[in-house]
Amino acid sequence: MTELNLPPDVDTRGAEILRTDSGRPFARTPDSCFEGLPGFAFEPHYATVDGLRMHYVDEGPRDGEVVLLLHGQPTWSYLYRKMIPVLAAAGQRVIALDHMGMGRSDKPVQIADYSYHQHISWVEELLDVLALRDITIFVQDWGSLIGLRIVGNQPDRFARLVVANGRLPLVPEGFVPLQLPETLDPDPSLRFPFTDPADPEHNLARFGRWANYTLIGSRFRPSEVVDWGTRVTLSSAELAAYDAPFPTRLHMAGVRAFPSLINTIGVAPTNHAAKAVLDGFERPVLTLWGRADEVLGAEEIQAELRDVPPGARGMPHHAYEDARHFLQEDEGPDLARRINELIAATPR
Repeated sequence: MTELNLPPDVDTRGAEILRTDSGRPFARTPDSCFEGLPGFAFEPHYATVDGLRMHYVDEGPRDGEVVLLLHGQPTWSYLYRKMIPVLAAAGQRVIALDHMGMGRSDKPVQIADYSYHQHISWVEELLDVLALRDITIFVQDWGSLIGLRIVGNQPDRFARLVVANGRLPLVPEGFVPLQLPETLDPDPSLRFPFTDPADPEHNLARFGRWANYTLIGSRFRPSEVVDWGTRVTLSSAELAAYDAPFPTRLHMAGVRAFPSLINTIGVAPTNHAAKAVLDGFERPVLTLWGRADEVLGAEEIQAELRDVPPGARGMPHHAYEDARHFLQEDEGPDLARRINELIAATPR
């Protein structure tokens, strides 16, 4: 059996490590971790993807318009609990998945098992397993990097595109944007959030510190990031729900690795062909933005998909002036209302 390659701060004593038929080691979060989460009483659904169990919420009528909700890092489908009921009540079939390594999905325990292309492959396989077509896709954060690439790969699969605080970055083949730690030795001195406005390359430098922190910072928990990235005040139980999928460090390889996957975007095939497809996408494109997002809230980022694709012309684009990065928490019901109005106004 292949020897595990785990960060030194991962204690496997008493842990149950499972393996796929191909030998990939993974952990599975106990169902008890998800009991009694506030506002999230949705029935879990699972599909087998690449030998692993992938979780998704499936609410609303099965013959409704399919709305696919993609979360980013370090969240999971819990982020969409305010939007799912509003969409389902309007007759949409709502699919909110958990990326592999996140939420109720299985969690490969080796950081090297994750890459940008692997996440794309996992989601594409789920869409095949569920036979989803004519999809209205809503993407945000890393959900946009994954979802927009899939739209670019398979444009005929999607009826509408809704983007909230996200983009499809272009990284030249072979280019490695970030300097990552040479070892995964834990560093308890690292703190979040990171600010350095004097840095001339402020955003990339801050993102590099964020990637390093998630990889080796002993204090990293998803709840601290969600709390920082929202305008609304979340209860302690709501914040704990974001940590629920990760009862031990063994379960955290996927959430810890996500930011550093920017270094795998330049692996061929790059995003350039998909971006060209998006620039010419003629089906409806709607952008809904949180301006108070320090990372992706700028007007020029929203303009990338608001002003270029033909399908974005004449759409009721919107920016929430005080919504932050996780605008699903700040403006969830209104986001869902706008998606419902888009679907009603653009029948297939």
